[in-house]
Amino acid sequence: MSAVPQASASAPAADEANTAHGIFVPLSAWLEFVTTTSKGGDKSNNFERGNKESIIRKTTVAYGIVEVLNRSKKLENDEIRIDNFAVSVLKKPTRPWDDIKGVGMISSGLTLIIEEPPYLSDLLEGDNSDVQKIVGRCLEVEQISAPPSENSAVPPAGNGYCSGMDVLAAVAEENNHCHLFARLLYELFVCEPFPDNALGADQAPPQKRAKPNNVLSHNLFSHKLPSRKNFMDTLAERPFRIPCIVRMQDLGIPASICLMTQNLLEYALRGDGRQSDNAYDSLGVVGEDLHLLLLDPDRFLFDNEKKGTENTQLLYRSGKLYGRDREKTLISDAFCRVSRGKSEAFFIGGFSGSGKTMLVNSLTDAVNVIGGYMIKHKFDPMPREEPIAGVISAFNQICLMIKDSARPAIAKKIWDEFGFDFNLLMKLLPNVNVLFPDFVSSGTTVKAGVTMNARSVCFTLLRFVRLISSPRHPVMLFLDDMQWADSTALDVVHSILSDTRGSCMFFVGTYRDNEVRVDHDIFNFIERLEISNVRTTKLHLAGLNQHDLNTMISDALCLYPRICKSLTDIVFQKTKGNPFFMLEFVQSLKSRGLLRYNFHQKRWVWNEGMLRGETITDNVLHLLHSKMSCLHRNVQTLLTVMACFGSSTNETVVHRLSESPHFSGVRNGMAEALSDGFIRKDEEGCLHFAHDKVREAAYNLIHYSAKKQFHYNLGKVLYSLFLGEGNDAGDTILLIAGQINHGKEWIIGDQDFRIAVAELNMKAGKKAIDGCDHKTAYSYLRFAISLLPNDHWESHYDLSLSLSFLFSSAANSTCQYNEAEQMIRKTLEMARCLEDQLPSYLLLSQILQAQGKVKDVYDTCSTILTELGESIPESNTLAMASTQIVETINTYEKVGDKWLKGEKTVDKTLHKTLQFYNVISLAAYFCKSHSMLVHFVSKAVQLSLQRGLSEHTALALIQFTSVVTMEDNVVSCYRIAKDAMSLQERFDLTAVIPDLYFNFYGRIAWRFEPLQAGIDKLRQGFEAGLSSGNADMGLHCAIQVIKNTICIGANLSSILEEIGYYLQILETYQSEMGRTFLLIFRETVSTLIDNGKATGIDATPLVGDLDDQKNKFRDSVLYHSAIRCYWLGHTERCRYYSEKCMKGVEQTFWQGGNITAYVAKFFIGLNSLDLLKKNKHIDRSSQVSRLAIAALKGAAVNSDSNFTNKLRLLEAEQQSLAERHWKAIDLYHASITSAKRSGLIHEQGLACEKAGFYFKRVRQNEKALQYFQQARDCYQAWGSSMKVAFIQNELDGLNLPNGI
Repeated sequence: MSAVPQASASAPAADEANTAHGIFVPLSAWLEFVTTTSKGGDKSNNFERGNKESIIRKTTVAYGIVEVLNRSKKLENDEIRIDNFAVSVLKKPTRPWDDIKGVGMISSGLTLIIEEPPYLSDLLEGDNSDVQKIVGRCLEVEQISAPPSENSAVPPAGNGYCSGMDVLAAVAEENNHCHLFARLLYELFVCEPFPDNALGADQAPPQKRAKPNNVLSHNLFSHKLPSRKNFMDTLAERPFRIPCIVRMQDLGIPASICLMTQNLLEYALRGDGRQSDNAYDSLGVVGEDLHLLLLDPDRFLFDNEKKGTENTQLLYRSGKLYGRDREKTLISDAFCRVSRGKSEAFFIGGFSGSGKTMLVNSLTDAVNVIGGYMIKHKFDPMPREEPIAGVISAFNQICLMIKDSARPAIAKKIWDEFGFDFNLLMKLLPNVNVLFPDFVSSGTTVKAGVTMNARSVCFTLLRFVRLISSPRHPVMLFLDDMQWADSTALDVVHSILSDTRGSCMFFVGTYRDNEVRVDHDIFNFIERLEISNVRTTKLHLAGLNQHDLNTMISDALCLYPRICKSLTDIVFQKTKGNPFFMLEFVQSLKSRGLLRYNFHQKRWVWNEGMLRGETITDNVLHLLHSKMSCLHRNVQTLLTVMACFGSSTNETVVHRLSESPHFSGVRNGMAEALSDGFIRKDEEGCLHFAHDKVREAAYNLIHYSAKKQFHYNLGKVLYSLFLGEGNDAGDTILLIAGQINHGKEWIIGDQDFRIAVAELNMKAGKKAIDGCDHKTAYSYLRFAISLLPNDHWESHYDLSLSLSFLFSSAANSTCQYNEAEQMIRKTLEMARCLEDQLPSYLLLSQILQAQGKVKDVYDTCSTILTELGESIPESNTLAMASTQIVETINTYEKVGDKWLKGEKTVDKTLHKTLQFYNVISLAAYFCKSHSMLVHFVSKAVQLSLQRGLSEHTALALIQFTSVVTMEDNVVSCYRIAKDAMSLQERFDLTAVIPDLYFNFYGRIAWRFEPLQAGIDKLRQGFEAGLSSGNADMGLHCAIQVIKNTICIGANLSSILEEIGYYLQILETYQSEMGRTFLLIFRETVSTLIDNGKATGIDATPLVGDLDDQKNKFRDSVLYHSAIRCYWLGHTERCRYYSEKCMKGVEQTFWQGGNITAYVAKFFIGLNSLDLLKKNKHIDRSSQVSRLAIAALKGAAVNSDSNFTNKLRLLEAEQQSLAERHWKAIDLYHASITSAKRSGLIHEQGLACEKAGFYFKRVRQNEKALQYFQQARDCYQAWGSSMKVAFIQNELDGLNLPNGI
């Protein structure tokens, strides 16, 4: 097409004017040029594809003219004519059809510019992929001054109406404006004059008629007009019959323009009652329609060539969200809040088909733009696995979404966090291997001792999400159809959303609120989130209103919305605005011929009376069922098979199934099912139902009474295809078992097949366990056991033994302890030999330990150790224990080096014996004397030394040193412990990492290594324990973390926050013991912060009787009470608790592996020296202080960083009492320096405080001031406002000279 500026060269100079908005050209001249150019010398009047640009231009001009007319205050009829308008064109348009920049009315001088919003223009200009593509135009109009002209004056500024879209609905001032605009529209597109006498004298409007120039006297409106009824029939059933409209159609003018012109002309019939319902009554509505044509020309303006076939389809907008602007804003705002760093939940309820999923999917682009990860899972009404497996699979998608450039950094974070736990993560999320392509095998296995359960899965996922999510990369988890979810799956989501340590996740859950009762897990889940202070939004999605439904139908029919209203009214009555029901309902109208495409008018037509008179179901399932009943048998078979499998099916399964004579047609039916829209196929070759209602309708094709039989037969066919000749079915085994299990009544009757099905379900259970889905495993294994005959222990012993053990393990992992214990005890009763019993005994001890039955654990292990040939004494004396310690250490000193370099033993009995010794040692700690505990840990080490190294040796050595370390053997025990930790290089010790880290870093390493160095290792032990299923020891690590962070003077607010995190974890694990310990610590931290005024909690009601020597909380309560009293300055109360605390230490030979024993001696020693300053309890206080100094001297020899500052402060206080001034000053300085070097900020502050009081006592106030100020700064960094206030009071009380 030639460029528009060439037109100006041929137009009269007087008719052109250059403006900032382009060149103004009289419309008649512009039209003549465009017509000549578009014909290109071809005399044919048919409009071809190449003339679409011309149509776009003319429609844009028409839109501009309507807007000018709507803004005219007073309009004469003779102003609405072609030669009264001018168009503004660009010399160099961006696109061929984008040259129209304005329209002006010559008579009034009113001019409008027409343009796209800048953001749209920039977007379209950047798309050069297809220069021939016709792009829709979202136009805006703005009033400007009129162009210079000889015959017109420029209207004064401010004379125009408001610009923009708000004036599109303005009503024309004269009744015949629509008729006159129809004439102009005809001339604009046909390029021929409209006849002046077309209506005749009796039908002409009484107003003055326009007098356009050069009008041809063709009577194109000469036919007699039909009656109203026939006229409506003509509109609905026949091609255009109005002559001028027929002329337009013959010339190839788009049907949309023909229809608009006809509706404008129909207004002339208003006077004789023959006006069509579709007739325009204002130019404002015309403007709206013209804008719609320009907005989406391919849909509304141009004739769709595809409609020229008999099988014309409705053109729905895929992915367009109708009528949900408010809801979309709500969910978008929620996601924006999450992208600032705080997790949030969003719940959407609504009927099936209300558009819940589409609303959520509308966020996809927003998530992708900021670099987030959107993961999804749709719960299934007929699952082959439990819902938690779906949640795990959703998180498994994330690794594939991480961009290549970000993978190295993410991989490093994952490796640093998980380390030895990496195999656990790999087992849970196999796709992690894409982040480690060089050295991670997809065949990674997890050590047999690791027993992941629902809780450990939950915690492992939480750790993973912390690493990969951030405000810059938030995770959006979308769980669809939550009405089919269960509490286990929702627990996983709750743990991540309620996390306060770095997770950044936006959770969206949808559910059918008409299909859930008030006691459903969803509502409990929402309540728990709110209790956890997770921001939660709840939204109900109702049906669309009539306006939005009409827009949806208008888009589908490619018709003006005003014309579709009659059809919309009927559809709304039937569907109540449900979008999916609307789609199916309209499709049913089409299939029944009640809605059909008129090829002459090139539009969809319907008969409103017939529609209202028809009996049409208002149940979408009935519609779908009727539709499916007419399908080919192959298609029906495919749909019913897929419905039995659930919401989705792998295409491979369908292809394999077609190899069977019973289902040979399923593959042939796939193409039709896809083309008819019943199913869709994703990129991975998975087939999905288009909607849940489609699956439901397909499932209902099977008679209710035949459903079980159909499932069973389908399962048997799959069994023969996939498992014949010993083949491995892979993950399909879950699908096969799920189908066959429907037919239990037929399985039981076939003795051979029932055993085969039991074995099938056992394999399915193992597969589920491998995928960390213990709940699914529990279901399959339970079903397998139900198939065994009454004499199965005799007739199928091996199968019975394996099934019973696996079932007990799955029940234990899903916290169904009673069932697990009953089954494992039955297994022990029926097992034929000790070798078969050993795994069950070990599992029984784990089951009992999980229930807190420590005494039963001890008795079980004692029994089995006796059967293994070990001697278990009734008691062990202190002297015997001391001898065992010495003998064991001496033996190790003699053979240890050579033994550590020796071969690994293959003695299976030793493996089992050491396992039971490790378990009984832990039980003995809680229910037996320390002497008995020494016996067990010593025996385990002696066995290893005698019979060789095994994977259980490291734990035996660590437990031994943790229990027996004393001041006289500390060096030897530390060496043994270091040797034990080095065995990690030779054995996979993942299963016992929590035990190793707790004992080494919590009870041994502090004697030689800085206390801070072990805290992170203890945190790793906590995380490893919770991830591997060893939660008890993991929680012990957490308790030790808090103990040690208090000891090193970590920021008190951070400690308080960490305690809160562990308490939150303990709510899930329901550990009252762990919770009580943490609350005791919390009370101490709260006291140190502000004396508990704003942060305090009283743990006293939870600790029980403190006079009971067997009370496990007694020593901890006494110790913390003494510490709190000391920091508060309550010396007498501190002495009281100290005396009780020291009695506990003095009454046993075991000095313990806990650093708090030495910290207690430090503070008790300081308190005794404070009492001496007051001349109170002189003898006892002197003795206690000397014992404290002696103990800390020994400790400081091996661990300068942990104890030297404490020792120097005690010595400084002692020297200050003795009035050895310079010695005291040197020791105070040494204590301060040592504490600072070791990072013990609280004890640095304490040393400064003590020095300040000393100088105050000797009346050196300037020195006192300096030390008090240092103390205040240290306490401020520590986070103790209580101590800061105390020191500030001392500073305020110092009497110093002015200026100091």
